[in-house]
Amino acid sequence: MTLNMLKAGRTATVKGIYSKDTERRRMVDLGILPGTLIENVMASPLGDPVAYRIRSAVIALRREQAELIEVEEEG
Repeated sequence: MTLNMLKAGRTATVKGIYSKDTERRRMVDLGILPGTLIENVMASPLGDPVAYRIRSAVIALRREQAELIEVEEEG
């Protein structure tokens, strides 16, 4: 499943990032690496972007960015 499919309040582990060099570099700089836990904290009123807790920071990602991150939902 991809990160954009993760429901609010749920947590998942990153399995892979499938993007171009510059986008991939940005995600790595934000701490999105295989094995990282990510929690869907909340969506904006229109549903895009979505706020995710990554390592102790809350970061907003747009749907097209979240679609590039493969995750496995916890529990």
